[in-house]
Amino acid sequence: MSLVVVGSVAYDTVETSHGRVEDALGGSATFFSLTSALFVPTHLVAVVGDDFLASDVARLQRRGVDTAGLQRVAGRTFRWSGRYAPHFVSRTTLSTELNVFASFDPKLGAAASMADCVFLANIHPALQASVLDQCARPRFVGLDTMNYWIHGEREALARVLPRVDCLFVNDEEAYALAEVGSLSLAAARILQMGPKALVIKRGEHGAVLFHGGAAETMPALLLDGVVDPTGAGDTFAGGFMGYVASRPVADHATLQGAVVMGTLAASHAVQAFSVDGVERLTFADLASRHQQLVRGLLPAAVQWPAATAAVALA
Repeated sequence: MSLVVVGSVAYDTVETSHGRVEDALGGSATFFSLTSALFVPTHLVAVVGDDFLASDVARLQRRGVDTAGLQRVAGRTFRWSGRYAPHFVSRTTLSTELNVFASFDPKLGAAASMADCVFLANIHPALQASVLDQCARPRFVGLDTMNYWIHGEREALARVLPRVDCLFVNDEEAYALAEVGSLSLAAARILQMGPKALVIKRGEHGAVLFHGGAAETMPALLLDGVVDPTGAGDTFAGGFMGYVASRPVADHATLQGAVVMGTLAASHAVQAFSVDGVERLTFADLASRHQQLVRGLLPAAVQWPAATAAVALA
């Protein structure tokens, strides 16, 4: 069992009410692989510049991430800078420097091409399709996208969606893709586009899994110390896909468990800047937080008034 992720490795400069970090390790594939590698061997396919630190490669390798697919080319590594408003009510992008990522042409090595699960992080849909062309019959494919591709590359995205087992979007992206403002109707329309399952990420409101004709809501954990939400969605995907890859079949029960694992992992990511909340994450950490989640999902038993109970049982 193994997993390959294709996406970005970056340096982020982030400012929140808790402080500021500059040129901190980030990127969708970074958050994802540091999380998924807890579950299964993970092959990372990305591109960085000649300014990328050897110590950051070592951080990935210590986690067990296979960095053979991390291309190093002349130029600067992808950089993003953003500022979060107090209480994280909004985020402002201050700068985006694609640098070497602008000409990224992912090539899978022999081991990565044989991975039985694939995650296509937020890159051009044509590149996502190119990656799938290089894969040898993966049993489960996950894909992430964003409004930039939904609005600007809709046709290319439409061509790749039928090849996907699970699509990951947030609610705003779901509305844009389906061109409706109802979550349930948007999900129905998106599933008609091809993916077998859909996860709509809703930040502090949790996530919704649409699969097999059912819609199941997973609440987020209530946390006291949110420091930096950057990478939370990618960490969620890493926990989700890592769990799926570790299971023998990707049935509905597996997807349910995957949503839980993604939620637990993301709850750790937001409590530190950069990848500090996930690179040393353990199963013990997830299990402890799982108990917190379960306690939150089990309120006291409802005591029905006699008349109401009689109607309910009739």
